[in-house]
Amino acid sequence: MDNRVRIIYERLLSKEYKKLRRDTSYDFAKEYASVGLSAAKRSGDRLLRLAELERAILFPEDRIGMMRTIKKVPPLLTEKEYDEISADHFIFDGGIVFNIASDYGKTLSEGMEKKRAFISEKLEELSEGDEKRDFYKACLDSVDALYIIAEKYRAEAERSGNTELAQALKVVPKYEPKSYYQALVFLRLLNFTLWLNGNKHITLGRFDQYAYPYFERDIKSGAISYDEAFSLTQEFFISLNFDADLYPGVQQGDNGQSMVLGGVDKNGKSVFNDLSKLCLEASLELKIIDPKINIRVDKNTPDEVYLLGTELTKQGLGFPQYSNDDAVIPALVKWGYDIEDARNYVVAACWEFIIPGVAMDIVNIEALNFPKIVRDTVFSDLKKVKSFDELFERVRENIFVEAEKMVASTKNIYIQPSPFQSLLMTDRIEEGVDISEGAKYNNYGFHGAGLSTATDSLAAVKKCVFEEGSVSAEVLLNALESDFEGYAEVRNRLLKAPKMGNNDDYADGIAVKLLDCFADSLEGKKNDRGGIFRAGTGSAMYYIWSAENLGATPDGREKGSPFAANYSPSLGVKPSGVISVIKSFVKPDLKRVCNGGPLTLEFHDTVFKNDEGTGKVAALVKYFISAGGHQLQLNAVNRDKLLDAQKHPEKYPDLIVRVWGWSGYFNELDAAYQNHIIKRMEFSSQ
Repeated sequence: MDNRVRIIYERLLSKEYKKLRRDTSYDFAKEYASVGLSAAKRSGDRLLRLAELERAILFPEDRIGMMRTIKKVPPLLTEKEYDEISADHFIFDGGIVFNIASDYGKTLSEGMEKKRAFISEKLEELSEGDEKRDFYKACLDSVDALYIIAEKYRAEAERSGNTELAQALKVVPKYEPKSYYQALVFLRLLNFTLWLNGNKHITLGRFDQYAYPYFERDIKSGAISYDEAFSLTQEFFISLNFDADLYPGVQQGDNGQSMVLGGVDKNGKSVFNDLSKLCLEASLELKIIDPKINIRVDKNTPDEVYLLGTELTKQGLGFPQYSNDDAVIPALVKWGYDIEDARNYVVAACWEFIIPGVAMDIVNIEALNFPKIVRDTVFSDLKKVKSFDELFERVRENIFVEAEKMVASTKNIYIQPSPFQSLLMTDRIEEGVDISEGAKYNNYGFHGAGLSTATDSLAAVKKCVFEEGSVSAEVLLNALESDFEGYAEVRNRLLKAPKMGNNDDYADGIAVKLLDCFADSLEGKKNDRGGIFRAGTGSAMYYIWSAENLGATPDGREKGSPFAANYSPSLGVKPSGVISVIKSFVKPDLKRVCNGGPLTLEFHDTVFKNDEGTGKVAALVKYFISAGGHQLQLNAVNRDKLLDAQKHPEKYPDLIVRVWGWSGYFNELDAAYQNHIIKRMEFSSQ
């Protein structure tokens, strides 16, 4: 990195900039409630007022900059109002718009002044009392809020002699950027304002596609060199990290700032380009957690892309994550997405597949707890059934019952209006509809947590109870009830039963059937927004949450022990090899359960000690894609280093790990997540 970037980078690592933030306790909601202000107007007014309260902080080297000085975005609703709404509505994750993808391409190419003019005309056309007036007034306030932020930074840049940034802010965000640099400033403004607006997990989408026209034009004209573009991109990446500690998530780092590179265009043509490569190289050198890089690949992806991606994996960042166009696009089309939209998919905060600009999909709205269903079925039916097939049929029935409950629980959803986010979507202001009310696609996604635990449990019951008769139904139930206290021999038998991940159809075939049941249970069901329900193989945080209160399971897992993260072998299982794991996990029909959820593989960092090892891992990724896998994430870890980091965190301030669908600093994670990462299976070079 050049000297300018290094100074900004070291400022980020020092965290000294945090001293410039202000503790605030604005109570806008109480004021809004007292005058009966609509939710839409509240959203626009809050953003406008926060923009006025923000201070412009610029350091001498900043060409992009922007840093939050207000720590907390105040709520739109009072506690009383929230309780009243939740009494007869389903409110998911605070009822805010999040985890969707903006139409950055259209926004950049049009600029905001064109949108503002359209909104102003609409307000003149609409009569007083028209319900759409509140929406358009809030949109107008939101544009003006963006302008206020831009003007504050323009004035500060001019005052401090930062002529480059001052000039850029005379163009953006009002008009289309005239250069790659101005496009980056525009994007950072949008990113900054989305967070200030109370949105979260708003992915950066296909950056290498919508920013490419500006990059290509500048490179071809000689306006900037490749090295200059590289430095600018690094500055943009660093800027995304300055407010990361303020972004709401389950854990620090869970902020959803994912970026997708590569893939195909609307005609199915590969579009991995020079900017795609530059982004990988920029992230490789920086070694910071944002943006989280995702690469779209297919059977024709060149080896060079896999090698570049593996160099990133080698750094221990937990990304890139790979998505297979050959699996994902057909799955989305089968679910009703137009082919052009399916080809334009991006990855949400973690790994769920969403469409920029035209989708208000809620892709993590619930999770099916596979192990609980299996455990409950064993307790209720094991003594009643005469065969394993009969027991599995009861499991299938209970999956359907649980799916029906989840479907019912998501009805009558309430989402707070988000006029600013609506401005960044494809057609919401044209139609006068806030994005919170829906878009072209309004599908819901259900995770499938603990698949391997459920599979291994059923395999153990089949083997030990029905085939060998080495454990009776009564003894098994007693062992589970007592958390194996006094049943060490029984537990040992269960642990030795076949496990998913060894390319053994005995266990893998059960996993295939479980995922088919999950897909079947949602087939044809519609949500109350007219969308469908998508089954997935991800777990999100449910591998901890759904496990901590679940009793012992028939695979030998003890009470409270976590499941595997995402789509992976159970904790403690030692498969015969990484190829066996891949072969096991590509057997299901993944196109039916393609909401998202990667096969997650952990490699000891010694695997990457030379170019040969790195090349082998790259070849392994390519093999997974060619075998039909849908999504893959790889981690380079060292258990000894992680254990030492728990004892001596001061020695590892910048140690980055992959958690479930995102990367974070190890020292900032709760112990439960740290311990889970330490327990995961490492594949070594031996």
